[in-house]
Amino acid sequence: MTPRAMPNPWLVLTGLALGVLVTNGFGRFAYGLILPAMRDDLGWSYAQAGWLNTANAMGYLLGAVATLMLLRWVDAGRLFAWGLVATALSLVATGLVPDLWWQSLWRFLTGVAGALSFSTAGTLAARLFADNPRHNALGIAILFGSGGGMAIVLSGATLPALIAIQGVAAWPWAWILVGGLSLACLPLALWAARAAEPASLPHRAGADIPLRRMLPELAGYASFGLGYIVYLTFLSAWMAERAVPVLQVALVWVLLGACITLSPLLWRGVFARQDGGVPLALVLAGIAVGSALPVLWPGPVGLIVSATVFGGSVFMAPGAVTNFTRRNLPPAAWARNISLFTVVFACAQTVGPWAAGLLGDISGSIGISLLAAAAVLGAGALVALLQKPL
Repeated sequence: MTPRAMPNPWLVLTGLALGVLVTNGFGRFAYGLILPAMRDDLGWSYAQAGWLNTANAMGYLLGAVATLMLLRWVDAGRLFAWGLVATALSLVATGLVPDLWWQSLWRFLTGVAGALSFSTAGTLAARLFADNPRHNALGIAILFGSGGGMAIVLSGATLPALIAIQGVAAWPWAWILVGGLSLACLPLALWAARAAEPASLPHRAGADIPLRRMLPELAGYASFGLGYIVYLTFLSAWMAERAVPVLQVALVWVLLGACITLSPLLWRGVFARQDGGVPLALVLAGIAVGSALPVLWPGPVGLIVSATVFGGSVFMAPGAVTNFTRRNLPPAAWARNISLFTVVFACAQTVGPWAAGLLGDISGSIGISLLAAAAVLGAGALVALLQKPL
C-alpha cells in the first residue's frame, strides 16, 4: 500500500511536540512546581510527596508495557491520540479533590495515559525526515526538547505567581490551569498524530530486537529514569528549604524550561554523527552535574548554573535513545524498541521519587537526595559509554 502524502513535516512536528508538552511537561513535571504548596496545605511528608510521583511512575510503567503490547494491533498515531486526550482530562481531574487517594489515582492515570502518547511520539517523529539524517536528528531533538521545555517555561511563569498571590490553598487551581492549557493543545496535536501515521504500518510485521547487544544503552537509560526525576520533583522543595524568594523560584524554572527548549540546537550535531552510546553518556553526565550543583554550589548563581546545565541536557535522553534506535535498527523495529526503552525507563523511574523522598525525610534535607541522584546518573553515563554501534 502506498503511504498517503504527508503535509509539511515541520508543522506535523510542531503538533507532536505539543503532545510531548502535555504528556511530558505538564503531565509529569508541573507537579514539581505545585508540590511545595500541596505539601504545606495538606501536611505531607517528603515520602508522601514522593509517593505521588511514584504513583505516576507506576502508571507510566503500566502504560509503557501496554504500548509495547498494543503496537502489534493498534496504530502508533492512535495510541498517541488516546494517551494525549486522557492525560489532559486527568490533569483537570487532579485539581478537584485534595484527598491523597484521589491524588494518587489521577497521578497514576496521568502516568498510564502519558506513556501511551510519549512512547509513540518518537516513532511518529522518526518517520518525518527518514531520508535526511541531519533533519531527522534535529526533529527528534526538537520533539523532546522544545515540547517539554515550553511546558516548564509556561509552568514556571504562571504557577509560582498564582500560588504566591492566592496562597498555598490555591494549588487545585494550578492543576486546573495546567489541564486547561493541555486541552488547548489537543486540536493541532491530534491532527499531527493522524498526519504522521503512514497508510502502511511496517512495525506491525515485527522485527528482532538485539537485547544483549543493547545492554549498555538500556542500563544507561535506566539510570536516567532513576535519577533525573529527583531534580524535577524536589527542586522547588529544595529551594523552599532554603527560603528562596518566589520570584527567584519562578526565574529558575523559566530558565530551566528555556534551556530545555533550546537544547536541540546543542545536541543535533552529536545525534547526527554518533551511532553508539556516546550521546546518551554525554547527556547523563550533564544531568548528573546539574543535579548536584544546587547542593555543592548553594546560592543564586549555583541555581542558575544548575538550571542551565540540567535544562540543556535532561530532555535529550529520550532523543538519544530514539536516535540510537533509528540509526541502528530497521524501521520495522522502531516502535517496539522505543517502547522497550520506555519500559526500562519507567521501571527505574518508579523507584526514584519515593526513595528520594524517604532519604530526604531520614536526612532532614532533600539535598542529600539530589546528590544521590547525581551519583546514579554519573554511573549510568560510564555504562552507556560501553555501547557500540549495532
